[in-house]
Amino acid sequence: MSRKISKNVAKARAAVEKRPYALQDAVPLLQKVKFAKFDETVDLTLRLGVDPKHADQMVRGTVVLPHGLGKTKRVAVITSGDRLKEAEAAGAEFVGGEDLVEKIQKESWTDFDALIATPDMMKSVGRLGKVLGPRGLMPNPKTGTVTSDVAAAVREIKAGKIEFRTDKTALVHVPVGKLSFTPEKLVENAQTVISSVVRAKPSAAKGKYIRGITLSSTMGPGIPLDSSIADLAAKA
Repeated sequence: MSRKISKNVAKARAAVEKRPYALQDAVPLLQKVKFAKFDETVDLTLRLGVDPKHADQMVRGTVVLPHGLGKTKRVAVITSGDRLKEAEAAGAEFVGGEDLVEKIQKESWTDFDALIATPDMMKSVGRLGKVLGPRGLMPNPKTGTVTSDVAAAVREIKAGKIEFRTDKTALVHVPVGKLSFTPEKLVENAQTVISSVVRAKPSAAKGKYIRGITLSSTMGPGIPLDSSIADLAAKA
């Protein structure tokens, strides 16, 4: 079984020439070399000219993909009073107050893709750092997940809002949809992400900001993209 997979991987990699591709050419190529029997996630990886060790060079933000991710995110909301009903009406799968905090704390329960909390509950939510932090689920005002308008936050996440941030090696990994999407939808989602990362450039970052961009899928090869797409995004 592993031999068959390695042959498929080798064949897919061989189809990618050693040169940068235009985004409009990379997407159809990634779809053409698909061999997995499931609907793979398509990812963008951006290599940035920043030093994540310095707080003023951290790149972090959110973006709403125009065509979503191809899956519905499960949203949990920790709030109180009337906002409990507002969160439920907006489509949150899990809604609660101290009871939900206790469940996460005692059971290390994280059966959700995003967590929203209202400011009045953050004192309790703060205790959940050890459980939520490593999974990237801790609510944060900068990403709009600590807010009084829980209904709007739930709707944004359901509509395809995603968070991006640099890792320790100055890479940003962002999903942009499924391989079954039309090429046009994947291109537009990817362009939206690139533009958002460009706009999030820290003032402390010096030199070339976008050092490289790669498009890939769960099982597919990485396809290097022409850096001109980042230059165009910077001018937009």
